[in-house]
Amino acid sequence: MADDTPTGPLAELYEGRIGTPTTGDEVRGYWIFSLGVLVGVLGVLVFAVTAPRTMARAVGYALVALSPPLVMLGAIVRFPLRRSATTLGTLGGLLTLAGVAYFFVVFPDGWSRATGNATANALYAAGIVVIGLAGTIVPLVTDPVREDYERMRAETAATAAASEETAAEFEATREELETTRAELEATDEELETTHEELEATRGELETARGELETTHDALETAREERDAAETRVEELEADVSDRETETAAARAETAGLRESKARFELFEDAGGKPRWRLRHRNGNVIATSGQGYSSRGKAQKGLHSVRRNALGAGLLRIDTPVEEAEALAADEGPEPADADEPDVAVPSDDETIESGATFELFEDAAAEWRWRLRHRNGNVIGDSGEGYASKSNATRALSRVREHVAAADYLRVDPAAFEVYRDRGGKWRWRLIHENGNVLGDSGQGYSSRSKARQGLESVRSNVGDADLVDLDAEPDDGETGDGSDDDESTDDGAATATFELYEDNAGEFRWRLRHRNGNVIADSGGGYASRGGARDAIEGVRGYAPEADALEVGNAAFEIYEDAAGEWRWRLRHRNGNVVADSGQGYASRANAVEAVTGVKRNAPGADAETVE
Repeated sequence: MADDTPTGPLAELYEGRIGTPTTGDEVRGYWIFSLGVLVGVLGVLVFAVTAPRTMARAVGYALVALSPPLVMLGAIVRFPLRRSATTLGTLGGLLTLAGVAYFFVVFPDGWSRATGNATANALYAAGIVVIGLAGTIVPLVTDPVREDYERMRAETAATAAASEETAAEFEATREELETTRAELEATDEELETTHEELEATRGELETARGELETTHDALETAREERDAAETRVEELEADVSDRETETAAARAETAGLRESKARFELFEDAGGKPRWRLRHRNGNVIATSGQGYSSRGKAQKGLHSVRRNALGAGLLRIDTPVEEAEALAADEGPEPADADEPDVAVPSDDETIESGATFELFEDAAAEWRWRLRHRNGNVIGDSGEGYASKSNATRALSRVREHVAAADYLRVDPAAFEVYRDRGGKWRWRLIHENGNVLGDSGQGYSSRSKARQGLESVRSNVGDADLVDLDAEPDDGETGDGSDDDESTDDGAATATFELYEDNAGEFRWRLRHRNGNVIADSGGGYASRGGARDAIEGVRGYAPEADALEVGNAAFEIYEDAAGEWRWRLRHRNGNVVADSGQGYASRANAVEAVTGVKRNAPGADAETVE
């Protein structure tokens, strides 16, 4: 008896049509039984339709013969009998199958319709008997306990074998586990090592991050320094460009001054008196002083008076007797009154300039570089007036003095004067300067021509005296009128054509501007003042000085001769950009002495050597 669980399509069909089977033998026995029935029916049908003693009739015989053993074997398998009964029934089935097979061997010649064939009959009958014994006698005579014991022993042996196999697999698995454990321990050690390396790497990364931040800060600093350097380079390039423009303009002006085809010569006559003569480059003398002078300096002053007055002098024809003309020629009359403001001839390019002075470059106590022009008699006849941050800057300032000093005009500021000049952009401007050197006001804009700059200057002259003052930032409680104008500055008749506007700029400094009633600004302060009172004082200075101030023409540079607060006379060399590039460094007792000092500078500075002194 088998106890396996039935599976497969036949088991499913059995369960669906008959009922739920309990064992696989139940399903197999049923279908063997059904097969026997079907084979028998089929054999009868074949037998009925076939002719005697034909092979088809033999098939019918065989099918009919196989039906009983299949039906009996199906019953044995179907019933819950011992395994020995099933085995014996299967053996009987094989005997009947052998008998049927032998039937095909002897049929039809060896087969008798009455008796058949003894061998085939014997095999078939033996099979039927064995099947019958298996289904009836064997269950009665066999020991079920012994069979169960054998079965259980076989199952136990199989289980033991399976257990041994399982134990072997377990041992193998345990060895694999041990190997895996060892590998895990090794992996743990590697993980620990990796963790330590990771911590070390993290520390290195932190250090690298710190170094990177330091490098980043250094790069930012370097970038800022580079930007500052680029800005400085741009400023220097702009300064160089401006200086080149100034140099070109100065050279053009100097070239214009050098176009003369004659030269003044200073000499002593037979009587030992200094004289001058004007000699053309072809060798002819085209003018002489006509008289001797008591000193070389006075002869030079007379020469400069001729240079200044000859160009615009008129022509007067006088019929004079020969005797009177000779008497006039021998006259040693007084020297010209205006000879106290001489000019100095501008040297030509190929002329060697002799100088009796030397420029000295030195570093002062404040570590700033300065220069001074020292005559060979030991006297300092000019200095820089200010310090420079580097030796090269002082040298450039010295070079500008050399370049401009000979052609610079004399300007007398007493006590204030308008300077009309041309700026770097080629525009004409004016500024009102005091004799102390301060700029009281300027045009605030450039003009296309000198005449328009003078027109702007004259507009300021004519309007500044009656101009009202309006404080744009004043509050009503400051003691001023609601519109911001001073009570004592307003006019009753409303005739003022311009107004001073006082205001505070974005830098917190106070400035003023003079606005015409047409809306145009015709003058401004030029610079800022620390207080409102300082700006008001500047406005009063402009009101007082502008109407009577002279208008002075300025080339690239000009000498300003003025009287200081101590009553001494001084000079300063002012560039057209407004900067003072040199001054006298000392005061003189008279204006004539200051003029003579300027003449010495103009004569000696262009050819003076430069040396550095401690």
